[in-house]
Amino acid sequence: MDWYSTVFELIDMRSFSNLWFWIVLAVVWSSASHWVLGVPFDMVARARRNGGQAEQDLEDLVRINTNRLIFIAEEAGLWITAIGSALLTGLVVLGIGYDIEFAQAVFLLAFPMSMVGLLSLHSSRKIQAGEGQGEALWRRLRIHRTITQFIGMLSIFFTALWGMYQNLSAHVLH
Repeated sequence: MDWYSTVFELIDMRSFSNLWFWIVLAVVWSSASHWVLGVPFDMVARARRNGGQAEQDLEDLVRINTNRLIFIAEEAGLWITAIGSALLTGLVVLGIGYDIEFAQAVFLLAFPMSMVGLLSLHSSRKIQAGEGQGEALWRRLRIHRTITQFIGMLSIFFTALWGMYQNLSAHVLH
């Protein structure tokens, strides 16, 4: 028995009919909405509820993460944008032009996450411009999380629609 054929029989390599893809999609969006600018959201709730050292820890962690993100954007932002755009364009060409389902699946994960990356940079700049403490910080992190969840809901919805379309097309055509 051929090892490769056994593996490919056991694991369906078509992305949208593979349970692992949907697990990855759920984990990606769950993590993205829980980790707001690199800070677990329960830390935001704890800081707001308890104040004191928890609030200071939150402000310090957010300051460190936002400074790091802005530094990376200023130093390598142009390169990251160019390479990211090229990769996303390549995924679209492979996925739509050549009908490679794996490229479609990766694009449907990567494109919305790139939007979250841009949102993170925007929020970091707002925080650095004066929203880095107390109520203003909590509000900014809450807005960031809400928008991230909205992007995630839209992403999951469109991914599910596209996945159903791909699965129905595969079964109808074969």
